Amino acid sequence: MTPGGRTTRRTLLRAATVGAAATVAGCAGSTRSVQVAVVWSGGELDRFRQVVKGYGPSVHVVSAGNDIDAFLRARHLAGTAPDVAILPRPGLVTEYAARGWLRPVLPSDEYAVPAGLNDLLRTGGHRYGVWVKAAHKSLIWHLPSVLPDPPTSWDELVALTRRLGTLAVRGDGPAPLAIGAADGWVLTDWFENVLADLAPAAYDALAGPDADWRGRPVRDALDRLAELWSIDGAFVGGGRRALLTQYEESVIQVVRSRRAVMVFEADFTAEVGSRFRSGSEEAAAFRFPSAESGGPLIVGGDAAVVFADARGGVELVEWLTRADSFHPWLHAGGYLSPNTTIPLADYTNPVRRRCAAEMRDPGTLRFDLSDQLRGAFTGSDGVGIWRIMQDFFADVTGGVRAAEAVRRATGQLAAAARSAGGGR
Repeated sequence: MTPGGRTTRRTLLRAATVGAAATVAGCAGSTRSVQVAVVWSGGELDRFRQVVKGYGPSVHVVSAGNDIDAFLRARHLAGTAPDVAILPRPGLVTEYAARGWLRPVLPSDEYAVPAGLNDLLRTGGHRYGVWVKAAHKSLIWHLPSVLPDPPTSWDELVALTRRLGTLAVRGDGPAPLAIGAADGWVLTDWFENVLADLAPAAYDALAGPDADWRGRPVRDALDRLAELWSIDGAFVGGGRRALLTQYEESVIQVVRSRRAVMVFEADFTAEVGSRFRSGSEEAAAFRFPSAESGGPLIVGGDAAVVFADARGGVELVEWLTRADSFHPWLHAGGYLSPNTTIPLADYTNPVRRRCAAEMRDPGTLRFDLSDQLRGAFTGSDGVGIWRIMQDFFADVTGGVRAAEAVRRATGQLAAAARSAGGGR
């Protein structure tokens, strides 16, 4: 769907063309290929194709681009739905299941994921998806030579940002923080980490139909973000420049140009940093600082589903949940598995090994909140919670008082929740 809620003619034509091409390719051989639609592109797409080479029957992988929902809706209308899709949001899994588009799936005996994740893919007493890739979204990255002693609490992070921001304003050093605020999901990840630290129960409730987006927990989380984001000199080029900065550029500002000391984002930042770094020094990461010890751990993930008319899809999805299926990607790097049966020793990268271990620590894990929200509220470029957080960031970095910025943001959040039928 487009932000306006309409499937465009261009999307329909592209999806139908891809579907027809895949069908022809499958019929050219003795057996039809299993068709899989994914959100991945570039290196991730190449590595997933290496993964499915280990599956016996032929697998045809199609990259649907960033808006896989629009792609799949168009394919459904055209009657060319793939056998399998790998979806980036659990809300899509349950929505498609409710529409009757999916069939239930069963993982292998070698599959186990952290508590709470399975429930996100169930509806009506059936499981309609399995997690095949995870993202650890509670990390702040830096170069050890630039920041040898990272902050260990929120108060220390604020104090460090004030000190480095003062130096940056005088031209005596890099900005303390880089932030890709042009990508709204970066800002929602900040919000989710702060909210889960301050009020974990409220965090869980916000994914439900009775969510209170004007409540004290949301206001406190936004107020805490305002405390940090409003610091003079906090960001490279200031708030306006940050709103034009995309995620990858923010990483480059730390690992290559060294215009900033720290950048917050998920474990996949390691691959971006390795690709763009200057010199041999690898970026290191520390856990997102919390008010208490053992702060929150926000995770995201991609889930495999099987469409109702699939041929061979159920067997492929079961195979993808085996402990060794993703080994080619795991060994190549850039992959974090949600499957806790995979030995930690299989992770050759120490940062990924630590991330995998932290995901197995009970009690602190929360799934990405924005990915659980309904309809357009879930966010995309220029709409939903992504846009609301960008407006809030613009306010607090542009001199609007924190109380007023919080009032505006909570009003927008409540209105968006009501419109999506998911709270007030």
